[in-house]
Amino acid sequence: MKKVRMGIIGAGLRSGIAEYWHKPEGSSEVVAVADISEERLLKFQEKIESPVFMTQDYKELLNRKDVDAVAVLSPDYLHEEHVIAALEAGKHVYSEKPLAITVEGCDRIIDTWQRSGKHLMVGFNMRYMSMYQTMKELVDSGAIGELKAIWVRHFVGLGGYFYYHDWHGKSENTTSLLLQKGSHDLDVIHWIAGKYTTKVAAFGGLDYFGGEMPNDLTCPKCDLKNTCPEYNPKTFTECAFREEIDVEDNNMLIMELEGGIKASYLQCHFTPDYSRNYTFIGTEGRIENDDVNGKVYLKTRKTNTWKEFSDVTYEMKKETGSHGGADPKITQDFVDLVLYDKQPLTTPFAGRMSVAVGCAATESIRAGGKVVMISQESSIVHN
Repeated sequence: MKKVRMGIIGAGLRSGIAEYWHKPEGSSEVVAVADISEERLLKFQEKIESPVFMTQDYKELLNRKDVDAVAVLSPDYLHEEHVIAALEAGKHVYSEKPLAITVEGCDRIIDTWQRSGKHLMVGFNMRYMSMYQTMKELVDSGAIGELKAIWVRHFVGLGGYFYYHDWHGKSENTTSLLLQKGSHDLDVIHWIAGKYTTKVAAFGGLDYFGGEMPNDLTCPKCDLKNTCPEYNPKTFTECAFREEIDVEDNNMLIMELEGGIKASYLQCHFTPDYSRNYTFIGTEGRIENDDVNGKVYLKTRKTNTWKEFSDVTYEMKKETGSHGGADPKITQDFVDLVLYDKQPLTTPFAGRMSVAVGCAATESIRAGGKVVMISQESSIVHN
């Protein structure tokens, strides 16, 4: 195979990543797209600017012999169905995060993948951002000594716009936003630490969004649209204060990782700004990021060595491409995985473990904050 012919399942907002796979004169090309919405299909076709097979039935796409690999970019609750179907159809698969919305779903996907002989890659594009690669290299180099603690705060500005005006606001579609949004952060914690979470306790609540508004109410039809702070006239228009919303809009997790490393993760969806603040603390110093200004700070403590005499600031260089230049890199990694068996920065098991933490934390929250243990053992039992 000299070129990967890509099929896209899901032509929503995340389908914008397809532009990096569509290189007709290069090593990959988008040849087909599936979505239940004809409008989204037509918009996708306009962006690609070359003819592609379009269908509202994803199974028709999977039956095509001119599709070598599939990118599953559909809503979270459909990932399990679409990924398993694609693998069983003999396609290589790129799956957006989260891999599934239950641990059992992840295990079924991994079991199917291992039996398929095909490649499976999870879309953890934060691993491809220079800021977090810098932080990982610093931890791995021993710059802060032995890692002992991790603090992460995620301010989700525009959280209402992205998560409470559409399907994300119902737990049956996401389990919780600790999976949908937090799976990135939980994965970065695991990746940089080089350890997985063994137990978690969490608190959270639905303290701003949701409420008593009708489930069929949309922003353009609302009498309160001129005064509502969450009014949204286009793209996602379901009322952010509708009755059916049942996913927490703020969460606080404490975790213990392998080796006794302690970590905390805080997420809030009604903050005025957007930022991810990571701090890694070791026996000889700490590193902290400033993603708003593109900096990583290395602070050192007394060690009776040369290390204690200097602090270092790393300034991130600007990169082209969406998600801080990560999307072009992760899409190329998938192509290289299919063509050359070159292993990417992500693994299906890492995808499973971020979901496992998100599910365990959600269970803890909804049970009043109890400690929940996390197993690395698969739930699949073969007779």
